[in-house]
Amino acid sequence: MNQIKYFIELIRLKKPVGFMLLFWPCAWGLTLAYDFSNNLDIYYFYLFLFFLGSVFMRSAGCIVNDILDREFDKKVFRTKDRPLASEKISVKLATFYIFTLCFLALIVLINFNSFTIILAICSMPLAFTYPLMKRFTYWPQLFLGITFNYGLILGWTAIKNQIDIIPIIFYMGAIFWTLGYDTIYGYQDIKDDEIIGLKSTSIKFKGKEKKFLYLCYSILIILFLIGGIYMEFNYLYFILAIIPSGHLFFFQMKIFRANNSLSCLRAFKSNNLFGLIVFLNFLISKNF
Repeated sequence: MNQIKYFIELIRLKKPVGFMLLFWPCAWGLTLAYDFSNNLDIYYFYLFLFFLGSVFMRSAGCIVNDILDREFDKKVFRTKDRPLASEKISVKLATFYIFTLCFLALIVLINFNSFTIILAICSMPLAFTYPLMKRFTYWPQLFLGITFNYGLILGWTAIKNQIDIIPIIFYMGAIFWTLGYDTIYGYQDIKDDEIIGLKSTSIKFKGKEKKFLYLCYSILIILFLIGGIYMEFNYLYFILAIIPSGHLFFFQMKIFRANNSLSCLRAFKSNNLFGLIVFLNFLISKNF
C-alpha cells in the first residue's frame, strides 16, 4: 500500500492542475482544427486520447524532474518530502515507472496519423531535458512553455495532418501564457532557489514581477486575437475574449502576491480556469 501511496505522490495525482495545463493546449489545437459539421465521434475520441496522453506524459515528466532534482529537492522546504528526495522510492523503481508511463503514452499516440506521431516523438528530448534548464539559465519557464504547449500543434495536426501559420500563432501565445503562470509558481520556492543557486524568471524579475506578467499576458492576448483573425472568427470570439483577458489582468493579478506562497499557488491554479474559458470560446466560435 505504501508503494501505491508513494507512486500517487510521485506523479502528483492529487494535484490535477498540472495535467489540465498540459491538456488544454491539446484541446485548443484540436478544436481549432476540427470541422464540426462532421461526425463528432472522432472529436470526442481524440479529446479523450489527448487527456490520457496528458496524464501519462505529465506523470512521466514529474518523475524525470524528481530524479534529476532530488538533491536540490532535499534542500527546499516544499519539496523535501517528495518520495525520491526522501528516498522512499528508489531511482531504479522510478525509472521503471517512467518507461511504463511512456509505453502507455505510446499506445495512445499510435491512434493518430503518422505526421502527428513523428512530431510527438520529436518533442520527447524537450520534455525530459527541461528540468536541467534551471541550472544553466534564468529562462527555464520559457523552455517549459515550449514543451508544455506542444500539444496545441499536435491537436491541430491530428486533424489537418499538416502545420500552417494558425497553430503556430496560437502556440506562440500559449508559450507566453506558461511563461507567466510558471513565473508565478516559482515564487513559492524563490528563497530556497536563491540559496542553492538555481535560476528562474521568478528570480530574474524579482521586484518587477507584475510588469513582467503583464507583458507576458499582453503578448498572449494579442497573439490569440491575431489567431482569431486568421481563423476568420466572427465578432463573438473577440467579445468573448474579454472574459479570459479579464481573468488574467484583473482576477489573477489581484490575488497574486510574490511574497505569499499561498497567494502564488492560488493564482497559479486559476490558470486552469483560463484554459477552460479559452477552450469554450474556441468551441463557441467554431460553431456559431
